Amino acid sequence: MKLVWSPERASKAYIDTVKSCQLFHESGVAELISATAAGWNAKLIVETWSQGGVMPTSIGLSIARRHTGGRHVCIVPDERSRTEYAERMGDAGLLPEPEVIVGEPEELMDGLVGIDFLVVDSKRKDFTRVLRLAKLSNKGAVLVCKNANSRTDSSTFRWRSILDDGTWRLVRSVFLPVGKGLDIAHFATSGASSGSRKGDAKWIKHVDQRSGEVHVIRR
Repeated sequence: MKLVWSPERASKAYIDTVKSCQLFHESGVAELISATAAGWNAKLIVETWSQGGVMPTSIGLSIARRHTGGRHVCIVPDERSRTEYAERMGDAGLLPEPEVIVGEPEELMDGLVGIDFLVVDSKRKDFTRVLRLAKLSNKGAVLVCKNANSRTDSSTFRWRSILDDGTWRLVRSVFLPVGKGLDIAHFATSGASSGSRKGDAKWIKHVDQRSGEVHVIRR
């Protein structure tokens, strides 16, 4: 199985997010993220948020969830963040409201299996840890770093170093100068068995019956 793109669903989510976020006067981050999550038909959408954070992206993800019929979960570091997030999402009037869970990534990610779409805030010091601990869907997943221009490790950050256990394959990544920077990556399963290790490639030998040449192909 793999993620399948739906332009129609993406378009509907984009338009709905534009309508809901027009009062925020943001630069299109929420609309883009919402359309992407809905377009890929994400069934488990996860985001990180902390006290004082902006709300349009969360609103956009909630709208995307409504179009996919999936689940929207927000990870916050403490109870004060949970209270503020719940109140501000409630003011937005989007129902049902996202699930909000409190704690450290190590405690929470084990319970979030099959993530299709993950948005982390690069302003958080633990954002790379959240990415590495994420239990992605076997269909693949889209990972998003918002506020990417705020990263202290911008010169050394590499998507390939985030998921390097041989289970996942980076399909494509793109950096967009939208808002304060969006870094987006699409990962798919590598096709290797769960017991295989990175680097355990198979080599196939083929002998051309006409020329006698031997071809060795890495699979």
